[in-house]
Amino acid sequence: MEDEREDVQKKTFTKWVNAQFSKFGKQHIENLFSDLQDGRRLLDLLEGLTGQKLPKEKGSTRVHALNNVNKALRVLQNNNVDLVNIGSTDIVDGNHKLTLGLIWNIILHWQVKNVMKNIMAGLQQTNSEKILLSWVRQSTRNYPQVNVINFTTSWSDGLALNALIHSHRPDLFDWNSVVCQQSATQRLEHAFNIARYQLGIEKLLDPEDVDTTYPDKKSILMYITSLFQVLPQQVSIEAIQEVEMLPRPPKVTKEEHFQLHHQMHYSQQITVSLAQGYERTSSPKPRFKSYAYTQAAYVTTSDPTRSPFPSQHLEAPEDKSFGSSLMESEVNLDRYQTALEEVLSWLLSAEDTLQAQGEISNDVEVVKDQFHTHEGYMMDLTAHQGRVGNILQLGSKLIGTGKLSEDEETEVQEQMNLLNSRWECLRVASMEKQSNLHRVLMDLQNQKLKELNDWLTKTEERTRKMEEEPLGPDLEDLKRQVQQHKVLQEDLEQEQVRVNSLTHMVVVVDESSGDHATAALEEQLKVLGDRWANICRWTEDRWVLLQDILLKWQRLTEEQCLFSAWLSEKEDAVNKIHTTGFKDQNEMLSSLQKLAVLKADLEKKKQSMGKLYSLKQDLLSTLKNKSVTQKTEAWLDNFARCWDNLVQKLEKSTAQISQAVTTTQPSLTQTTVMETVTTVTTREQILVKHAQEELPPPPPQKKRQITVDSEIRKRLDVDITELHSWITRSEAVLQSPEFAIFRKEGNFSDLKEKVNVGYALIFISVLILCCL
Repeated sequence: MEDEREDVQKKTFTKWVNAQFSKFGKQHIENLFSDLQDGRRLLDLLEGLTGQKLPKEKGSTRVHALNNVNKALRVLQNNNVDLVNIGSTDIVDGNHKLTLGLIWNIILHWQVKNVMKNIMAGLQQTNSEKILLSWVRQSTRNYPQVNVINFTTSWSDGLALNALIHSHRPDLFDWNSVVCQQSATQRLEHAFNIARYQLGIEKLLDPEDVDTTYPDKKSILMYITSLFQVLPQQVSIEAIQEVEMLPRPPKVTKEEHFQLHHQMHYSQQITVSLAQGYERTSSPKPRFKSYAYTQAAYVTTSDPTRSPFPSQHLEAPEDKSFGSSLMESEVNLDRYQTALEEVLSWLLSAEDTLQAQGEISNDVEVVKDQFHTHEGYMMDLTAHQGRVGNILQLGSKLIGTGKLSEDEETEVQEQMNLLNSRWECLRVASMEKQSNLHRVLMDLQNQKLKELNDWLTKTEERTRKMEEEPLGPDLEDLKRQVQQHKVLQEDLEQEQVRVNSLTHMVVVVDESSGDHATAALEEQLKVLGDRWANICRWTEDRWVLLQDILLKWQRLTEEQCLFSAWLSEKEDAVNKIHTTGFKDQNEMLSSLQKLAVLKADLEKKKQSMGKLYSLKQDLLSTLKNKSVTQKTEAWLDNFARCWDNLVQKLEKSTAQISQAVTTTQPSLTQTTVMETVTTVTTREQILVKHAQEELPPPPPQKKRQITVDSEIRKRLDVDITELHSWITRSEAVLQSPEFAIFRKEGNFSDLKEKVNVGYALIFISVLILCCL
């Protein structure tokens, strides 16, 4: 029965969508479920209904499809369209039930509520279905053959549909000719054709969709609303009051459940919304989904094996036409035998169907499917119970006429006993099967609930220990903790299978404790849902924290390794520079040049010390681990000491070379000195400029006092004094008569020697200043 309704809804909803596309000039769809999966056609539909331009994703991957459907769902929410338990993944995955639910909500909003909103506002009514039923009853009250009390069975014979059209447009056809038509299919076909060709209403339904025991309510509502849209819409207060006074249909209808007999079971839907699993909005695909639990509460009654029910209880409302046609005509043995054979044929088929259901599984999901299959089977019994009662009544009436011979009367009596006995056996067997399904399903579900509770308890303890364990204290320990967290994430993904099995639970309760049992289960599920959500949330948050710390720690470690290697390299370079025992002036100048280059490297590398301090502060502010703080501070202090040692070595080497230069200055030529000064100075300027361009300004760092040897400072002062004295003497020489004689005679050899000594002093002083 459920599959039949789904097929009808799929067909009629597809026709409705295509009718809208025809208005908007869009291409029709072929398959409602698959064609809407990428969300593009859904956005096309909403574009036409809302009049808004809705851009679509250009790609064709699942992510693009999810984005399209999410956009469509947001549009529906903005238009106050109710979307309970419908998500983008349901549509993208082609979930039949939820796709139909989505389209029905769209139809309900734009086809039903929008069409009726004006009249509903004028009548101060909010129930569109009640208004529509009032309109139908008011329109057809002058047709004695028609009595519309619902949007299902009242339309099966086709008379109500024709009467509704004829009441407003009697010029379109002759009513008597419709009444005289022999079959409901012909009458329905007639009404659909009139509505299509005379009123411009698409043929959203086919006769076979309505000419059935229980037509689909949503499809009927959709079609009648189309008629309401094009026909006069007056509805009186009296018509509404009349609908309100109609006998209320039982809460349990065939569309949802079944009622095989006044002793049989019935059910109702209960939806319980629980705390949702954590969902990080910045992620395109959350790692852990959220869940809402839906339960169906089934109310059981007393002993299902009690004595056979009286025949007057066997007639179902939808089967009255069948019984009336037999009772109103002349009762004869042939008609009785024909009707009996039809019912017995169905009864044999029903017995075979029950037998074919097989044994009850021990898998909860399979048992759920078996339960729903059996529920459909019980609904089929409901649809035929009236015929069994009618045959028994017909047999009793036939015997009561006295027109049968003794043998015929005996045969009819035996047939009635056989029919009643087999029917009662089938009823009892089906109810026992239902009871067993209830019991097994509840046992399996309770087992799953216990397993989930136990798992949550263990996992909560597990996460508590992980929370208490400090992160670190070194990088390898942190990597181990990250790997440990990955195992927890994998366990959560596996546990989602059990959580999924607890959705749409079937809850079996009895009449006396129904509300109490349902409330207790709701509370139990809510607690489990909250605990599950908390674990998912903690897992996601901790994973983000671990990834952040791991990245910062790795960057700090890499910078430490690079800086340590650089320090070692420069220490080796300083150690290799000769500071004494020079063979010639070139070797001395080479050592001075190397010291100047190392000095430039140190100036550039000061930025790295600042970067290390910044990375350290960033990591420790996130990690908040005293042990790691102490260890990191120790590393940086060690680097600072190494740095100071390197600076002191450079100072010491410079002092030694300065001492050596003092004894060898006369041998330095002017050309060698000037070339060396130019090379060293240019090299230092380039290195410092390169460092300033590539590295950002260093953060504030600890100021360290660099101690300069007082002897070196004194010697530098002496050299500068001597240089100043030489410059003064040179000026006096240039102005003396002796210089005039040198210029006249062209003999400058003595003068050049004196100038070379002056240049050497200048060069040595510059180098010493650079190295310091």
